Amino acid sequence: MKNYKLVFILASVMLLVINCSPKKEEAAGSRSITVKGKVQSPQSGIITLTEIRQDDQKPKEDTIKLNTDNTYEKTVTIVEPGYYRMNFYGRQFVNVILDRSNLEVNVDGNDSNGFSEVKGSPDMDMMMKVQTMTQAAQTSEEAQRIQADFQLAVGQNDEKKITELQQEYQKILDHANQQLADTINNQPASLGLINLLQFNNPLDKDKFFSVYTNAAAKFTGEWEKNYYGKGFVSFVENIKRTAIGQPAPEISLPDPDGKVISLSSLKGKFILIDFWAKWCGPCRMENPNVVKAYNTYKDKGFDILSVSLDKTKEDWVKAIKEDGLVWNHVSDLKYFESQAAKDYNITAIPFSILVDPNGIIIAKNLRGPGLQIKLMEVLDKK
Repeated sequence: MKNYKLVFILASVMLLVINCSPKKEEAAGSRSITVKGKVQSPQSGIITLTEIRQDDQKPKEDTIKLNTDNTYEKTVTIVEPGYYRMNFYGRQFVNVILDRSNLEVNVDGNDSNGFSEVKGSPDMDMMMKVQTMTQAAQTSEEAQRIQADFQLAVGQNDEKKITELQQEYQKILDHANQQLADTINNQPASLGLINLLQFNNPLDKDKFFSVYTNAAAKFTGEWEKNYYGKGFVSFVENIKRTAIGQPAPEISLPDPDGKVISLSSLKGKFILIDFWAKWCGPCRMENPNVVKAYNTYKDKGFDILSVSLDKTKEDWVKAIKEDGLVWNHVSDLKYFESQAAKDYNITAIPFSILVDPNGIIIAKNLRGPGLQIKLMEVLDKK
């Protein structure tokens, strides 16, 4: 019996507790933000509010003192919107955004699961709405009915019914994704919007690329000077560079013997660019499927260029041998700092890109049966 499953592709959203969604431009310059709240069951230690930075600048850090009634109130000065982390006794961490509105954060210091309550946050409401939408699509009565019928069809090995139910389920997901896209399109520029689109990826970037470009167009004025605003616009530009239909960026890296192999040198074939590493469990699990695809189509105009994100040559070469990967391999052994990883906006692996004989990207992130189906589509018809 074949293995079947319904794939829920509407991503759940990991919430970053956030504050303030600017509706209008304000004059540049520093401003004061008040963070207050109450700590139930305080623990020994300190409470800190620390700026989260991804550059080489020293982050700001403030210490917060509790009043005798276990409340606190801290006024901090910020120059631009930014991400911050509240650390309660080293036991609980609450990520917040400081922008233009005051914020209230209440916690239970005795709750090891990290209970927190945040008030005064329009963006938090937006994030909760997005999370609710993703869950609703999967837990609706219609979706549950389809899932129950699907399991029954699998038990009966009814392939026709299985296909019908997969298509029916996909319609639900397509509708939910479109509703989510409409909601995101109506959001103003904010760090909350950046957090949602850049760090949580709730939508397929290729199918809903217009959502990303629409959002990036909102980060004008003061946002053009903001570290995260500039980073988000750059992030969207990188997505555009590797979108389906775009020429694949050149890759030119050494193989295990030190010989430089370029992607352009393989032009004329369908090429699977496969980002992986020895330490990546899912990559190693996927490799037998890639080996099968290579053996099936290597004589039909198909080849593979594997780009390792390993840190040592020893690990890289060992994994190639262990998994029986007999095609082209390149790496600069720089982990996610690899130039190829940056050029292709790789933030997680395994990740693959299929390029046609003219060097144009035609599919992305093909795994499992998806790879076999796509190769069958483009190569068996030749």
